[in-house]
Amino acid sequence: MSSSDNNFFQEYRNGLKRVKDVSPKTLEGFNGFYQQAMADGSLNIKTKELIALGIGVAVHCDNCIWLHTRAAVKAGANTEEILEAAQVGVVMGGGPAFTYLPLVQKIIDQLTE
Repeated sequence: MSSSDNNFFQEYRNGLKRVKDVSPKTLEGFNGFYQQAMADGSLNIKTKELIALGIGVAVHCDNCIWLHTRAAVKAGANTEEILEAAQVGVVMGGGPAFTYLPLVQKIIDQLTE
């Protein structure tokens, strides 16, 4: 992982910590729901992360793409699965979503170096 990737994740963690310091209830409710929704269940974690990545691409969310690509890799998704999920996001999000495929590939490459 490159230093720019580490910077993204560090800045994101720092930003969440600051929000938690200022408004802890903002994170408590969402984090509780998020942890429950993203836990193993009828769908495994890898599948849920791939779904979240596809949605992130469809709605053009850079942060979502970074976070869910990394989480998908950690959950055992391979490059082909990640790109296929991103492609489904393009189907749902159209041309603007297509422009996020290079970002997905960049993240995969940097996470798997």
